[in-house]
Amino acid sequence: MIKGKTLTPLLLAGIFILMLGLSFAAVPLYDLFCRVTGFGGTTQVSKEAPKIVLDKVVSVRFDTNVNNLDWNFKAKSNVIDVKVGQVNRIEFEVENLGNETTHGVASFNVSPASFGKYYSKLGCFCFEKQELKAGEKATYVMTFYLDPDLVKDPTTKNLQDVTMSYTFFSTDYYKQS
Repeated sequence: MIKGKTLTPLLLAGIFILMLGLSFAAVPLYDLFCRVTGFGGTTQVSKEAPKIVLDKVVSVRFDTNVNNLDWNFKAKSNVIDVKVGQVNRIEFEVENLGNETTHGVASFNVSPASFGKYYSKLGCFCFEKQELKAGEKATYVMTFYLDPDLVKDPTTKNLQDVTMSYTFFSTDYYKQS
């Protein structure tokens, strides 16, 4: 029979191991939660377009930024009007204004955040390391649609415009010395 003096250290060790396991699982679980719910403006990734296109039109604005890179980054169109459920394609122009090859990764956010779970990307350059040589220009494409289920959600059904904000961050700190 286990006595109280032996049970307490075993119980504390078990709690410690459980908490340690949960700390390692927190990041992937949070990422999964955000992808499923659209929490914090997390957009969705889709493999196929919806089968229905609605008459509802939403204006999608594209905001572009660069952080710690000598790049010029802009959307070819700052605003496009899209039908809900229709597949759309937007091009972004990027130019390295510096004198050496640099690398960047684009991240994004959608506003309002409640719209994130209805903004579905079929193809995107996001989160992929991009390389631009000195003076090089490139065009990156994002293909997306707005999920028709957004008209059923009371928090999004009356929205008429949404903003996609992209920021290119430098990845040069990954370079080997």
